[in-house]
Amino acid sequence: MMQLPESLTGLLHRRRPVLRVQLALLYSGVFVGLVVILFLASSLLFGTANVFFGHSQVAFHRGPAAAAAARQSAAGPQFTPWPFLLALAAIAVAVLAAWWLAGRFLRPLRAMTTTAQEISATNLGRRLGLDGPDDELTELGRTLDELFGRLQGSFESQRQFVANASHELRTPLAGQQTLLQVALADPDADADALRLTCEEALQLSGQQARLIDALLMLATSERGVESWEPFDLAQLAEGIVHSRRRDAERHGVRIDATFDEAHAIGDASLVESLVANLVDNAIRHNVKGGAVEISSRTTAAGTRVSVSNTGAIVPSRDVERLFQPFQRLGDQRVGPTTGHGLGLAIVQAIVTAHGAILTACPRPQGGLDVQVTFRAHA
Repeated sequence: MMQLPESLTGLLHRRRPVLRVQLALLYSGVFVGLVVILFLASSLLFGTANVFFGHSQVAFHRGPAAAAAARQSAAGPQFTPWPFLLALAAIAVAVLAAWWLAGRFLRPLRAMTTTAQEISATNLGRRLGLDGPDDELTELGRTLDELFGRLQGSFESQRQFVANASHELRTPLAGQQTLLQVALADPDADADALRLTCEEALQLSGQQARLIDALLMLATSERGVESWEPFDLAQLAEGIVHSRRRDAERHGVRIDATFDEAHAIGDASLVESLVANLVDNAIRHNVKGGAVEISSRTTAAGTRVSVSNTGAIVPSRDVERLFQPFQRLGDQRVGPTTGHGLGLAIVQAIVTAHGAILTACPRPQGGLDVQVTFRAHA
């Protein structure tokens, strides 16, 4: 079969009838079809009736009048153009009415298209705002408005995230630059002073590296789960607690762990990061002589890991905000190490990727109680 050139094929695709023309042809075609059917039916019906009555007149009426009627009947029906003219007029009116009706039907759709084309990343606050009957087009307009609202929130969150990440990355860089400038400007700097400057610069570099690792983990978590595999949540959490006991002792925090059999399904490496961030956050945001409680068990809702800690009072209104990137609750923490406010954001991203259930409640005596329920695996 001979194929058309790509240029001609593209031209034909671009020149295809618009939706209004298609609807107008459809509406008018249906009407014209009905007119033709009615015309043929009426012609057949009335033509048969004329023949029947003509033969009846010949049978029951004799004489010259009957013979004339018979000759007229035998000659056939007389052609008259009026039915065809009326049919053509009706078709013309049908086409015009169909064109107007299609335009009226597509008017909201054209308005939606024009507004959607004018909306960009810089003015996502604009909405379609369709007014009219509660039909399919109005529902589509409301759905698009909700979509634009979610996009606006996503863009604003992304801009805020980039601004916060830039600030967090700029802080250690500025500190390193200041240290090096001071060391170079001191003509009497000896080896010990330069060594101290290098150690401080290394600390700032380590802080920057930890921030980059946290950002990469957050991006990996938001990408979703690529491979679902069964894992033992109890064994995973037990390994995290074992690796964090020395850090907890250094901060003067006790870890109480209770692990029951808990089999779940998901990405074990991401879940390990989730538990690690919960434990690290519970140790960091604690008080001297405080405690961290961690447990795992299987419930009717699924496989659950719970992490609770003592610490400062957490207002209920701030709990949801803590699971957003770069959000911190004051400076109540033990030890000199400061975080970047990404630990609980990573937890939230991993929970979302697994379709898990996250509940966080402030404890009356201080601290936070966090529970994450995963899909259980038999």
